[in-house]
Amino acid sequence: MRIRCRSDRRVRVGLGVVAVLLALAGCKPADDQPPKLEPVGAALVAQQKALCEGQGGDWVASRDGLICQHRPKDGGKACRTGADCEGVCLARSMTCAPVVPLLGCNEVVTASGLRVTECVD
Repeated sequence: MRIRCRSDRRVRVGLGVVAVLLALAGCKPADDQPPKLEPVGAALVAQQKALCEGQGGDWVASRDGLICQHRPKDGGKACRTGADCEGVCLARSMTCAPVVPLLGCNEVVTASGLRVTECVD
């Protein structure tokens, strides 16, 4: 005669129910949106261009690619040192640069009043 123990079956069923409940607890509700991926390549360039132009800047080509140049409020005004300008103080004209950043090699006056050549690619 074979003896069958009912408690073994109950334990197995109970453990199965617990396993299913634990698995479901890790599920997210359907209304959660997937993580947003950051743009790359052409999409990133288009986003940066739109941001630049939205802030009043100009999207221009430089030696190493494209950059955003802004026109500072003090562009063209007289300056004595770089501290007088949002950008740089041009040594030749002693005026604030018309754009930031100023590309190429230019003689500028630093915040401490020194004349130096600054090159920006």
